[in-house]
Parts: sequence; C-alpha cells; structure tokens
Amino acid sequence: MGKVKELLSLVANEKGLDFEEVKKAFERSVIRSAKKILGEDAEIEVDVGDDLKIYQVFQVTNSDEAYDHPNRYLYLDEAQELDPEVELGDTIKIPIDIGELGKRGAYNFQREFEREIIRLLENEIYRKLLSKLGTIISGEVMKVDNDGNTWVDLGQVKGVLPLRNRIKGEEFKPGDRLKALLRYVNFTHRRGITIELSRTSPKFLERLIEQEVPEVKDGLVKIEGIARIPGVRAKVAVTSLSPKIEPVGAVIGKNGTRINAVANEVRGENIDVLEYSPNIEVYIARALAPAIVKSVKVDKGKGVAYVEVDKDQAPKAIGKKGSNITLASMLTKYRIELVDSEEKKKKDLSKLENLFKI
Repeated sequence: MGKVKELLSLVANEKGLDFEEVKKAFERSVIRSAKKILGEDAEIEVDVGDDLKIYQVFQVTNSDEAYDHPNRYLYLDEAQELDPEVELGDTIKIPIDIGELGKRGAYNFQREFEREIIRLLENEIYRKLLSKLGTIISGEVMKVDNDGNTWVDLGQVKGVLPLRNRIKGEEFKPGDRLKALLRYVNFTHRRGITIELSRTSPKFLERLIEQEVPEVKDGLVKIEGIARIPGVRAKVAVTSLSPKIEPVGAVIGKNGTRINAVANEVRGENIDVLEYSPNIEVYIARALAPAIVKSVKVDKGKGVAYVEVDKDQAPKAIGKKGSNITLASMLTKYRIELVDSEEKKKKDLSKLENLFKI
C-alpha cells in the first residue's frame, strides 16, 4: 500500500477536509479493522508514512496472562525468538502484513474508513452551520409532510421549517425557494445533523432589515427592539449612531422601498418603524403610534404603564384585535393600561371640589 500519505492528501483535498484529521481517521479505521480480525483486546499501532506499517504490540511476561490474553502478552521465550535482547516487562512490536487480514479485513477497513470520512464531513458541516446560527439561509423546498412541516434542501444538508415557525397563511410546494432564519442546529452520530428553521422569529425580521438597509448592516443605525405578530404586524425601534442619519427614514427608505421589500418577504406584514428613546415614557408613547398619547406614568415595580389618551384615540392605541397595544407592550416590556382622559379629568375635578366642601 504505497504512497499512503499522497492518497490521503487526495481524499482531504477532494472532500475539503483537514489532512491531519483524514490521517487520524485512516489510522482509527485500520486499528478497528485489525481488531475485528485479531481480537478486540489486541493493541494495534499504525504508522502512516509513504508506506503503511501496522504493528501488534505485546507485553513480555512469564505469567499466566500470556495464556489468558494471547493477543496482548507473549512469554519471554517466544519474544526472544523475535528479538534476543528483549527482557521481562518490555514491549515488543510485531509487524502485520495488511494482506494477512484477508478479504474480510479489507472489507471492514473500507466500511470503517467510509464511516470516518462521513463523520468528518458531518463535523465540518456542523461547524460551518454553527457559525451561521441566527442568520438567514435559503434553500429549495423538498416536501411538505402531513404535519405541515416544510423540508428544505440547503445544499449538503436538509433543514425543517416546522409548522409553528411558518407565518400563518403561508403555503409552500416542492421546488419553491424560501428564506428562513437558521434557528437551531444539533449533531449526533446516531441522528446526524438536525436543523430547525424559522420565519416567525423577531430575529428573522431583524436580519431581513439588515439585508435591505446598508446603514443597519454597517452599524450606523441600531435596531433596539422588535416585536412581531408574524404575518400581521410588527414594531421596530431604531436609533442612529451618526448625527447625519435619521434612523426611521433610513429603515423605511425612499417612498418606503426598503421596508416594503422586507414586508413582501413576510407575507405583507405591516411594519411600524419608530425611534427608540431611553426615556421609557417617551418610548411607550412612540410605541403606541399611530395613537396620540397625552401622558404616560410608569410603575417600574409592577412593570405597568398607565397611558392617558382621548376617547377617540383609544381604538388606535388598541389596534385591530388588540394588536397595537400588544406589540407596544412586547416592545417596551411594560404592560400598558389605557386611561380615558375625560374620566381622569372628572376624577381630578371631583377631588378638587372635595377640597372646597365645608
């Protein structure tokens, strides 16, 4: 088996793997294959040079261990026939001709090495996927199973977009191209690589905005928070790290081109963009747009914000099916309770009148 290193180098280059990892995989394959023929308790050493050298390693003894474990121990007189200078307690290496392992050995080696290469490829793919966690990847739909899960061909691997991670109303068929967030990756030798995709995560919306808005990608505009009801509505809070850039306008784009491109990818989701404020009262007021807010009082201990609005502004603050106030609460991390300004005025007047009662 000449020029083993050259052959292993060819395998490494062809598969895009590290040569040293391929070499170690080859050695493990030889050792396991030899043990299947010589015995699992045999100690095998492999030297991969231009030529392959395989040794069975024995301990030299005069005890019954040589009788009980003939694959690991040699009696002294047997060892001295091979090397007259060997002594008790020494180890002796006996070369093994790979041809002695026979057809079964060659078959075992081929299978073992193929398995090792597959594992190396899976490990390499897994490492690359880990580096892409939380980013958008695209692929071709392979099938949609009976549970509504969408299986996607991602090149060397396949991923699944579970029904729960699919925007409501979306339908895919084999051959469709889709974008999704790489949400989860796991790898075991038994199950291989497991990939979960998502189109409902707020992070997916954030990555889509990064793709469409250079200022966000370059770090000049920062996304401070996102709240979503997937496929229905979302709120995005942004701030500018440059005095020359107006953050809301940068994200929306001229005539809404940028935000519309993002909305089209998420099935027409209505996306509100607002400027973030470190002042929580101002932030909550902005988050409730398009409603006009009169005042905001925050109870930080309870995590509640009491928001005063005129009666005609209440429906806008609440939104269709409660979507606006729900998203504002999700975005600001405060439970928002609306206070009718007319009712508040009546209560305030009543308190004032009580002061003048005799």
